[in-house]
Amino acid sequence: MGEGIFITGTDTEVGKTVVAAGLAGAIKAKGINVGVMKPVATGAIRTTERLISTDVQFLLKSIECDDEPDLVNPITVELPLSPLVASRFDRFEIELDKIRDAYFKLSQRHDFIVVEGIGGILVPIKEDYFVSDMIKELGLPVIIVARPGLGTINHTLLTVREAQHRGIEVRGFIINGVDQQKAGIAEKTNPEIINEISRIPLLGVLPFDHKVDIFSLEMGDIIELTLRHIDIENILY
Repeated sequence: MGEGIFITGTDTEVGKTVVAAGLAGAIKAKGINVGVMKPVATGAIRTTERLISTDVQFLLKSIECDDEPDLVNPITVELPLSPLVASRFDRFEIELDKIRDAYFKLSQRHDFIVVEGIGGILVPIKEDYFVSDMIKELGLPVIIVARPGLGTINHTLLTVREAQHRGIEVRGFIINGVDQQKAGIAEKTNPEIINEISRIPLLGVLPFDHKVDIFSLEMGDIIELTLRHIDIENILY
């Protein structure tokens, strides 16, 4: 349906939104007409007008885009739960056609779409439909965002294996949030070990930057950091 990349994670809170925003901004800086999308967002904030996802606001700010929120984020949920559980608690049906239609419309407007998932690839969206099924439907390769510390080898290799088992192309992985002043042996060796075992390209290691604050929507130096530390060319081609 179009060119793009799907950003998934080894877990929740690994920095997918920061990475997705940085990649979108960096790709735009290369002169490419790029759009962003977060098909499903939970934990949204209720206003008098609508539910708002801070993740979606951050993504849009990274490329200064004015695409309609309903296209960028067709499914918005207030409860901070997996989509399946949230839909059961609030007793509503997640309409997958909204996701498909929104992605198709965005792909007509933009040459490249950066899509951010929710949690990891086995987060259930519906009882028999997972994030991995959405990735397959959109026909996109994935980039895996991983933590830097102890445990990330196991989490990343499991994610790679599951993606490959489901026939999803893994374009590479990114280690996010490395604090060089506090980095120990695990943080220094994990990227190489994951690459060695999985044979999946290491696209880069993003350092921790206290100026990148999603909650205050300050972009900080994330685009510059992404251009400096991430292999953008290997993502695009």
